Amino acid sequence: MRYILPLVLTLLFIPVNSNGQDKSGFDKEVVKQTKYVLELCKHLHQNPELSYQEEETSVRIAEELKLIGIDVTPNFGGNSVVGIFKNGEGPVIMLRTDMDALPIKEKTGLSFASTKTMTDSNGNEVPVMHACGHDVHMSVMVGTVRTLISMTDKWKGTLLIIAQQSEEMGDGASLAIEEGLFKKFPVPDFALAYHINPEIESGRIGIIPGPIFAGIKTVKITVFGVGGHGAYPEKCIDPVVIASRVVLDLQTIVSREISPLKPVVVTVGSIHGGTRPNIIPEEVKLELTLRYYDEDAIEQTINAIKRICKGAALTAGMSEDKMPEVQVTPGDHPPVINDADLYEKIREYSGNVLGAENMIRVDPAMVGEDFGLYGRTPEKVPICLIWLGSTNPEVMKDYLAKGKKPPPLHSSLLNPDYPATIETGIKAMVANVIGLSQ
Repeated sequence: MRYILPLVLTLLFIPVNSNGQDKSGFDKEVVKQTKYVLELCKHLHQNPELSYQEEETSVRIAEELKLIGIDVTPNFGGNSVVGIFKNGEGPVIMLRTDMDALPIKEKTGLSFASTKTMTDSNGNEVPVMHACGHDVHMSVMVGTVRTLISMTDKWKGTLLIIAQQSEEMGDGASLAIEEGLFKKFPVPDFALAYHINPEIESGRIGIIPGPIFAGIKTVKITVFGVGGHGAYPEKCIDPVVIASRVVLDLQTIVSREISPLKPVVVTVGSIHGGTRPNIIPEEVKLELTLRYYDEDAIEQTINAIKRICKGAALTAGMSEDKMPEVQVTPGDHPPVINDADLYEKIREYSGNVLGAENMIRVDPAMVGEDFGLYGRTPEKVPICLIWLGSTNPEVMKDYLAKGKKPPPLHSSLLNPDYPATIETGIKAMVANVIGLSQ
């Protein structure tokens, strides 16, 4: 069957006229659905919602799925939406999208730019923007499902759809799993997801077998000292100095303790201490993000962080009962590991509709994604996360000619090539589902 299927897909999607424009029913349907979900995308972009607050977004996605005959379960473990569509005997294929946005003030100047503000978890009023492409992800998912339902004669099986809350906080997937996603609904034979990538041109997708996104751990450190007047430092033990020494010594972990063949990132993203220039404080707090692929390497890194913190405090003369506290916060997630066999299938099926030249083999990235958790349950579901190119090719050429790069993810200037990105995403994902269902 493996050798017959590519021919079937090729015949289904082959261009039929001299100028190369594909007039097949498949292509016409994709164009039709792209036009529909482009308006949905603009609405979602104008109405972003922060993690744990995706109420209106989840309602809209649930409505879109119900409209096309999907059996919908709203508010699953929070704001997540689960949909089921059965189309005869065949594999269960899970399609996942994220929904939440970021506390970023949009500066794109788009006619549908977000001007929305929300109250964050700390009670602060913050601007909100879809600066990570989740509006595109949701639109591609809806467009994919709409296209598949219009072509039920071309595939068989069950679609398990999840519009997931709180990806940016790293716990949306775990909340869905804990709520019983694979116990209350059919266990997937395959799970697929997209993430836009501004460093890849629209019309292309990027994939790789094995590790694609890094695991994330967050570390919180409290460094203690003996406070007092800034004019009498000899009567104090300054935690600002200890914390500064810790920050510098942390830079030696990756360069001198971890094998260069096992990538690890140690970043101190937050450091706070003191209230006045003439007061030596009692403590300083630091927050770190760690990125990794190898479990042994990250454990070695965490042990080194603890040793460095203790060593800095002892060097400063702190007593044993006032050693720094090092806390690895719960709720972080492991690396995303694409199943090698599923990768080969996706490369084949997507390549048949996009062209082999538009299938880019990418390097692993040190950004994080909680999608990997769906592949680490006892059910051992094969997963594949796919980069979806999102920068217009002409715009990309202009950036490169100037020695620049497009605005990255989480930028206030992020501006995907919406029509082409969405159309490519729908076309490839529909081909993947049809291929996997054979």
